[in-house]
Amino acid sequence: MPEARFRERTDAAFYAPRMERIDSSVMDGVLSAEAAFDPDSYSACDVREAISKERLEPYDFGALLSPAAEGLTEEIAQRARAITRDHFGNAVCMFTPLYASNFCESRCRYCGFNRDNDIVRARLTPEEVDVEMESIAGSGLTEILLLTGESDRHSDLEYIGMLVDKAAEHFASIGLEVYPMNSDDYRMMHERGADYVTIFQETYDPVTYGRVHLGGRKRVFSYRFNAQERALMGGMRGVGFGALLGIREDWRKDAFSCGMHGYLLQRRYPWAEISYSLPRLRPCNGHGEDDTAVTERDLLQVATAYRLFMPFAGETVSTRELPRFRDGIVNICATKVSAGSSVRIGGHSDVEDQGDGQFELSDTRGVEEVRSALEAMGLQPVFNDYVRSDR
Repeated sequence: MPEARFRERTDAAFYAPRMERIDSSVMDGVLSAEAAFDPDSYSACDVREAISKERLEPYDFGALLSPAAEGLTEEIAQRARAITRDHFGNAVCMFTPLYASNFCESRCRYCGFNRDNDIVRARLTPEEVDVEMESIAGSGLTEILLLTGESDRHSDLEYIGMLVDKAAEHFASIGLEVYPMNSDDYRMMHERGADYVTIFQETYDPVTYGRVHLGGRKRVFSYRFNAQERALMGGMRGVGFGALLGIREDWRKDAFSCGMHGYLLQRRYPWAEISYSLPRLRPCNGHGEDDTAVTERDLLQVATAYRLFMPFAGETVSTRELPRFRDGIVNICATKVSAGSSVRIGGHSDVEDQGDGQFELSDTRGVEEVRSALEAMGLQPVFNDYVRSDR
């Protein structure tokens, strides 16, 4: 990428109007750490040393993501499981996403909501939001994740605030996975009831980022990168991170950078609840099977590396994955699982304004099916692990 295009992705001077600039060294720290990360430089001895440590450094984390770790999968998984039980017991939190709008102004090549895709667009009305939330609450779930496409025109701050207001009437914990906001906007959402914010950086390589984000506000790499920090500045109690593995040819580097992103932000905000999501590319409208073929074994390597490196961090495995894999990974290191999911607009009820989904699901089990599967493994399904102080 020419220098000018690289700067457009990373330099605050290229921010669009109203994009907040913050004084943070986290992005530079992550990019510098990735530049020094050579997956092929590690040996099996490096991996074994990392497994044996009580507290890992970034170098050890890199060893767990290296090819040298592939022959030690069982040992790493056993260590990850022991750490998970020490810090989280046998509890696995359950939640579901609510997709409220699929209107989007961005042109992300891998996403079904891409504004160039010919799909059925819809946005739930306030009345339809009530119907959807009542349906979800009827399943017993008390945690919800609110999602929209990246359009501040169709899903402006007031619309997202309305979603939060209504969710606060039904749910104990409310997450946001919407377009990045400024710290004051996050503060407003927090005051209305939102608890945590999840942002997928998608890929941590500015060159690849530029190739797959062809238009819209999402094209500005650094503004998106700093979203979690702005959310914490706005009072959110927790933030989630994710690299969409498969976008970049070298998935190990994206996994390493994602881990470092949470690690460095945790050091800056020790009180923050940090969590990682474990998404892979899925077929969608406008995008078929990925070319980089991130396997389940690869994803397990990433998940267990996160657990050893960040013992107290949450890990979420979504319905992008098959039931067999999801059931296996929650028995090792994942601490949160979605259930009864739909990526369609209005997919939890029979509302009129139904729109096409973001990607294809691999696990379509309902809440009771997932709950029963967890109990059969001796795990404890948790519907609520947070009590709001204003109730």
